[in-house]
Amino acid sequence: MSSRERTIGRIAAITGLTVRALHHYDAIGLVSPTCRSAAGYRLYGEDDLRRLQQVLVLRELGFGLEAVRELLDAPVARRREALLAQRATLERQRAHADAVLGAIDATLHSLDASTPMNIDTLFEGHDRFRNGEYAQEAERRWGDTDAWKISRKRTARYTKDDWAKIRAESDAITDQWLAAMQQGDAADGARATALAERHREHIERWFYPCSHAMHAQVAAMYTGDDRFRAHYDDRADGLAAYVQAAVNANAGAHG
Repeated sequence: MSSRERTIGRIAAITGLTVRALHHYDAIGLVSPTCRSAAGYRLYGEDDLRRLQQVLVLRELGFGLEAVRELLDAPVARRREALLAQRATLERQRAHADAVLGAIDATLHSLDASTPMNIDTLFEGHDRFRNGEYAQEAERRWGDTDAWKISRKRTARYTKDDWAKIRAESDAITDQWLAAMQQGDAADGARATALAERHREHIERWFYPCSHAMHAQVAAMYTGDDRFRAHYDDRADGLAAYVQAAVNANAGAHG
């Protein structure tokens, strides 16, 4: 027996599968030992073990045995596509788990230290909670769009530092819009529209490709949705409308 070939008992011990399960995989033609020992015992060769590893990965992802067999016998491109889709799902789940764990750790630290939580970071990460209102509505509105899929794929990889950079960039643009408005600069003037272009580029850099037309559609929510309007108008009355007007002017200039 080669050092690279294994008996069914050895494979059961390595993988945690039962011998019965391996016999079943063999019986249905999913994974079969294709080698023989000098004594005639059936052994798993290298190719058999690679196939078994892929079976275990696909099973862990929730595929049924028939679906696993179809994927393993399908062209490599189809199998790759299925794995990439599952990987993206797991990345989103990991981002969600990281957000919840961060909230739990912050709460535990506060309890152990008998100190109140920092108000400035009280809700940090809650935008990634699965039951977040914005997350549910965003998926309902745009879940079938390419922009949504691209955004979810990108954001699933972001670290806490990445989110801090995103928030700092966004806040800086908002602060400058507020200053422009308070200093009497026109929403369709050079200063405000330059900030609109920075805002569009911010979305495109961190989330999804954002054309000027799409940017105008996004900005329509800043006045059309009370929650989004509050994000700006809590800083100063009329800021949401000012931002939307600046975005529309910039989009028109690039129309």
